[in-house]
Amino acid sequence: MCTAVGGGTVALVVIGAVLVSMLLAIALSAISVAICALVLRSLTSQERRR
Repeated sequence: MCTAVGGGTVALVVIGAVLVSMLLAIALSAISVAICALVLRSLTSQERRR
């Protein structure tokens, strides 16, 4: 009985860790895409000024 409860707890902790890491990966990729968009926007605006 105790091993079933312990196994369930371990499974929940592992699933939680995987979900948190996936959210962090999504957040990091969104931040990098936003930075790339800002850089491209500034480059294109500089070309238009010339």
